[in-house]
Amino acid sequence: MTYPVRLALGPVVLPVHLLLEMLAYTIGYRFYQHLRTRSHDRISDEHRLWIFVGAAAGALLGSRVLGLLEHPALLLHPPGGWPYYLTNKTIVGGLLGGLVGVELTKKRLGVTASSGDLMVFPILLAMCIGRLGCHFSGLEDGTFGTATTLPWGTNFGDGVDRHPTNLYEITWLLLLGAALWLTERRQPLPDGWRFRWFMVGYLVFRLLVEFIKPTPAPSGWGLTAIQWACVLGLGYYGWLFGRTRIILFLQ
Repeated sequence: MTYPVRLALGPVVLPVHLLLEMLAYTIGYRFYQHLRTRSHDRISDEHRLWIFVGAAAGALLGSRVLGLLEHPALLLHPPGGWPYYLTNKTIVGGLLGGLVGVELTKKRLGVTASSGDLMVFPILLAMCIGRLGCHFSGLEDGTFGTATTLPWGTNFGDGVDRHPTNLYEITWLLLLGAALWLTERRQPLPDGWRFRWFMVGYLVFRLLVEFIKPTPAPSGWGLTAIQWACVLGLGYYGWLFGRTRIILFLQ
């Protein structure tokens, strides 16, 4: 396979990454609708709509801000001018920003039921499809790994065998989804815990996989911006788990 992968219809070259990204949104949302019709949703249609708005706004802002912080030295002198501020994005920032947007919206609406559990499997599916688009984009996407001598090292077009970190992520997401599904077949998780374990599982993976990506940590930071975001997110969920245990102990 030659990277980046091109889909051509006559003289027209189709953007594979964009196509798969749009497919991810479409299939993920359709899957969510399917799951919602088969389950009892404690959240009304109106509140769900506002929660989606809060999630989208938070995800958009969080994704862009964290994406820019990956390369703080370029903030004052962005390559290519001002469009640089609109093009950088990262899934970790989107998930954490979306989480903040959802929690603020739910607090405003007075919603206490979990809104994330129903979204976990659609999100997992959408992320797998999206990451496949990142993989096919090769070096253009910027999400490839460092050089490796492992037999599955992939040449993305520059003659260097690299860690196919996008495929690592897809594999991890599939394993995470299977673990959650098998766990809930034995015993349903408490309200909100499916989403919590999804976030913890993904943040742990991203914290570790960033060590085999070529983006260096800014001077004096110790870790990259994405890794620090993962640490903060894991700290938040650690606090949630600890608080839940204390509440259960006192009951």
